[in-house]
Amino acid sequence: MLVGIEALNVFGGTACLDVGKLAEHRRLDTTRFENLLMKEKAVALPCEDPITFAVNAAKPIVDDLDEAERDRIELLITCSESGIDFGKSMSTYIHHHLGLNRNCRLFEIKQACYSGTAGFQMAVNFILSQASPGAKALVVATDISRFMAVDAGEALTQDWSFAEPSSGAGAVAMLIGENPEVFQVDVGANGYYGYEVMDTCRPVADSEAGDADLSLLSYLDCCENAFREYQRRVEGVDYRDSFQYLTFHTPFGGMVKGAHRTMMRKVAQARPNEIDDDFQRRVTPGMSYCQRVGNIMGGTVFMSLAGTIDTGDYAQPKRIGCFSYGSGCCSEFYSGVVTGEGQQRQRRFDIKGGLDARHSLSMGEYDDLLRESAIVRFGTRNVALHEQWERAASMNHAGRPRMYLRQIREFHREYEWTA
Repeated sequence: MLVGIEALNVFGGTACLDVGKLAEHRRLDTTRFENLLMKEKAVALPCEDPITFAVNAAKPIVDDLDEAERDRIELLITCSESGIDFGKSMSTYIHHHLGLNRNCRLFEIKQACYSGTAGFQMAVNFILSQASPGAKALVVATDISRFMAVDAGEALTQDWSFAEPSSGAGAVAMLIGENPEVFQVDVGANGYYGYEVMDTCRPVADSEAGDADLSLLSYLDCCENAFREYQRRVEGVDYRDSFQYLTFHTPFGGMVKGAHRTMMRKVAQARPNEIDDDFQRRVTPGMSYCQRVGNIMGGTVFMSLAGTIDTGDYAQPKRIGCFSYGSGCCSEFYSGVVTGEGQQRQRRFDIKGGLDARHSLSMGEYDDLLRESAIVRFGTRNVALHEQWERAASMNHAGRPRMYLRQIREFHREYEWTA
């Protein structure tokens, strides 16, 4: 049977920052910064949290369904490493504000940046199981970066000055079902690979620690071995010829470029002059949105997929190979097919238009936001965000209603929509 993505939307926030200005402001080494291949990063306002990002990503998908279709959403999975509570899942808030049927499974997955793929594959297999024929699943990968780095210790060598420009905020929502007009999954074509490694982690709720070199090595190791397992399971697969496009988990563009170069050398035995052309043709379409939002953890590989679908050439159906990686670690290589009709259907969400409509922050505004965000740090019991909400509501939304956090009262989060 057919299964895959029926609709896919990205929400990249209300505000963004030119990361070139950030690099200049932080006096970063220009040569090293250029290797990030970043343009902008989404910045979460104090009245934005992983729930507002998730709902703002998913609502256009849900609004596009009729009542009968909405009622067939029987599984809602939230994928995040930015949870707001050690016990309560964000999926309950998201379910409520989307107005979904109460006969629905609601839960959350945490596995670093692999979480989105974990939720996606779980949803795919729910549909394939036919436990509830005709049912749909909604998967939302949502994350924000408001944390500060843990002080470096003996094993904590991450250069956080270069992590700041690439850490983003955003959400990707996917409707999974039996009519995969946007992305038809190659059922059974999966290679997964994982092991214990301490490359990056969040030892406390609002902080992150890690080892940049170890993270890169683990990413490269997993990319090769996840693909080789895929290749073992799927007869006749060739890294260069079997996929017309490739989409990667994208912490920053330079990491993807390095991974692709390594794969072309080791797996495809490509010559140096072939590698850059191949990168431009098959990989750069998937970087179009990632370069404007930054790393959004579990959703990044699907943000890359959205960019590949929106900007690729689908005069003929094309197969896309996807590589997902999450620190700690777990990884997977899988694939699917996109058609011209699917591209046209996908473009109705106008993801680029949403990114273009964001408020561009000055460095002064950005530094103010970093300080203000402390009022909603993890575990906040009571806070009113009326002033921040009104500021967000006044920003240009290109006529699109947005949900924001209005206040936290006895730990319970209360939200409101702009007109």
